[in-house]
Amino acid sequence: MPNRPYIFYELTNSICSKCLRKTEAKVIFENDQVFLVKHCRHHGREKVLISTDIEYYKKCREFLKRAEMPYRWNTSIQYGCPYDCGLCPDHEQHSCLALVEVTDQCNLQCPICYAESSPKKQKWRPLEEIEKMFDAIVKNEREPDIVQISGGEPTIHPQFFEILEMAKSKPIKHIMVNTNGIKIAQDKKFAEKLARYMPGFEIYLQFDSFEKEALIDLRGVDLRAVREKAIEHLNEYNISTTLVVTLKKGVNDQEVGKIIKYGLSQQAVRGVTFQPVQIAGRTKNFNPATDRLTLSEVRSMIIEQSEVFQADDIIPVPCHPDCLAMGYALKLNGEVKPLTGMIDPHILLEGDQNTIVFEQDEQLKHKVFELFSLNHSPGSSAMSLKDLLCCLPKVAIPENISYNNVFRVIIMQFLDAYNFDVRSVKKSCVHIVHHDGRIIPFDTYNLFYRDSLENRLKEIQTEMAMTAHE
Repeated sequence: MPNRPYIFYELTNSICSKCLRKTEAKVIFENDQVFLVKHCRHHGREKVLISTDIEYYKKCREFLKRAEMPYRWNTSIQYGCPYDCGLCPDHEQHSCLALVEVTDQCNLQCPICYAESSPKKQKWRPLEEIEKMFDAIVKNEREPDIVQISGGEPTIHPQFFEILEMAKSKPIKHIMVNTNGIKIAQDKKFAEKLARYMPGFEIYLQFDSFEKEALIDLRGVDLRAVREKAIEHLNEYNISTTLVVTLKKGVNDQEVGKIIKYGLSQQAVRGVTFQPVQIAGRTKNFNPATDRLTLSEVRSMIIEQSEVFQADDIIPVPCHPDCLAMGYALKLNGEVKPLTGMIDPHILLEGDQNTIVFEQDEQLKHKVFELFSLNHSPGSSAMSLKDLLCCLPKVAIPENISYNNVFRVIIMQFLDAYNFDVRSVKKSCVHIVHHDGRIIPFDTYNLFYRDSLENRLKEIQTEMAMTAHE
């Protein structure tokens, strides 16, 4: 009997990359890689690489835990995922991180931009509307873990610090500002003023490359001097900072290890987040067939290029294991000790705090317990280790070890029309707040719910409604 050249692993639903209609999809293993194979009756067959590591792909299926729900739902189930966002009762994860976009104007016009921001856009959200967006998150989460103020470029909003004050007045545990760093680099007093919002505050700093050519490819301009000055100011005031790297194959992926090493050497930097390009918004000079990167490829780059993190140190994040991977380390006495590989993964899934396994170094074990306050009381501001590894940085500041000692690497892959998996998107925990109060997964927002994209969504919904009545 003839055999197929692949192994059929599982069945899911996806969408056609051209018309965005829902399609059935097979996940197959072929030539030591994982592919999504789908067929649209209007546009034919698509085969998309979704992982270069079959064993890691399977491992993600082991990192499953009970879903954490928001305290309320924002929409009803009518057309099915991904056409009912959100959050609808069929979604499987609350907002670990919620973005509030305060403007669509930017002081750059990057060739790669999921929001298609530019200096030409002139939309500034008024404070009243922004407060309603904050309040929508609070109603869903009560005490939101992380809220990211984003744009466009949020630091150029004329009422930026009023927005920060407003965010600080809400019961939000951790506030981030997503920025290209130009304002911080140009205005030292601006950076000094940012420092007043510490702790519980962080800069999410665009930091793609050390190379001029790569920066021009991704950002349209050489930003090396801007990055250097911004980091100088952030270091001076020790403002918690995450370096955010948009990764494009063959452009800056060879710099993964160098950026991690650089981040470890900077006082203010608490970690690096790597984000493969999401094919949404403005993607100039980007070919999905040749330029896209999978999470597993980025993970391999971290392992191969980094002098710190090994394979056991970069693991799936349980709330959305297909699209999030992370590794934590401690910076102690001039040394960097990877932490994640020392922890039994069952602690993440079963909540058994006694299953932490440290292969060696009792002193480190004591410090880790102290840092993450495993035996904290319910009223304590300290977060447990389980909490920390479940989502994104929410580290407390005990006596002698602080957030300054924590360094993390995150891979954050957003689904697009090519690698879209309905099973996976239901677990999305990074969400964008719509101005009308809906809380929408980042993945679907940039495909269906941003500005004029909702016109195509309404066409699909109308088509589905007509089909249902036939």
